[in-house]
Amino acid sequence: MLDISDIHLGSAMKFDGQPYVVIWMQHSKQGRAGAILRFKIKNLLDGRVLEKSFHGSDKAEEADLERSKASYLYQDQSFAYFMNIGNYEQFNIDLSQVEGQLVYLREGDNVDVLYFEGRPVTISLPNKVNLKVTETIDGVRGDTAQGKVTKPATLETGMEIFVPLFIKEGDIVKVSTETGDYVERVNE
Repeated sequence: MLDISDIHLGSAMKFDGQPYVVIWMQHSKQGRAGAILRFKIKNLLDGRVLEKSFHGSDKAEEADLERSKASYLYQDQSFAYFMNIGNYEQFNIDLSQVEGQLVYLREGDNVDVLYFEGRPVTISLPNKVNLKVTETIDGVRGDTAQGKVTKPATLETGMEIFVPLFIKEGDIVKVSTETGDYVERVNE
């Protein structure tokens, strides 16, 4: 059982027999009242998002999720396809379950796949990934005087982010998978 202090972003819990993962949370304490934890959880089977609140003594059942390493292969209109690294079996996950995560993956990248009751339900990305800048504009001298110190860039997966002016096409940048923001340039 999970109590209020065990719940954090990414925690897996079970409600009504279905697995959920915490995608947003806010902890608050008001005066003499007990602590309150407000959080949003995403259903790993159908993608629904629910809002919940826990008070000091509330508990939730922990979801029994198994992890396995897999390699990302490709996606089509409905599914993302992966190959299990241990036994080389190919499987798919509905695009709604990995929505927003595939922009961080290139073909052949390894990820953790989460299984619920033997069925793959979603993937778990590393906190940061390295991606190549395929398109960006040149920084213009004097732009920093206006407080504009970033420019748009397109990465090899098609994702668009803002990067510092010194980043050029062909540079490899580290991107946070939690926020989608530029972290740093990677020297090779």
